[in-house]
Amino acid sequence: MTEFTSYTAATATGKAKTLLEGIQKAYGFVPNLFAYMAEAPETIEAYLALNDLISKTSLTPAQQQIALLAASTENDCDFCKVAHQALGKAKGACPKTLAAIVAGTPIENASDSALAAFTREMVRARGRASEAAIGQFLAAGFTRQQIFEVVLILSIKTLSNYSNHLTHPEANPEFLKML
Repeated sequence: MTEFTSYTAATATGKAKTLLEGIQKAYGFVPNLFAYMAEAPETIEAYLALNDLISKTSLTPAQQQIALLAASTENDCDFCKVAHQALGKAKGACPKTLAAIVAGTPIENASDSALAAFTREMVRARGRASEAAIGQFLAAGFTRQQIFEVVLILSIKTLSNYSNHLTHPEANPEFLKML
């Protein structure tokens, strides 16, 4: 198996060092995802840019985390499942919803259920969601705009989930404490 280097702000150089220092300041720690992405600093830049764009969508911060968690669960990304459960809790998502997404059990809240189901369908169908899935999402009160916002969320999940599949980062203790 190929070994990848886990960088810190102290061991990274150049642009990677600057980015990790900024992440350390913003989060209070460096999520292990970024420690590996530092091998290619542009990957971190892309992640941060996408994350900023997602924060500007019409989806609430809790809904953003629900969709991020649903995609990460569908992609079977262990690191992101922990991170988005923790961040989802911090952003006000229903803990029962978050647990149900990871467990693959029914979600009680109808809106949360529709968002998670549509996100999972988009991952499974590789973006070719059925008319029925789109109709159910819209019938739950979501908009056409939010369909594209889910696509944006899937773009960051492709970047992070695939990176994590290659590097197998451990969940940070900081995320575990937030659960």
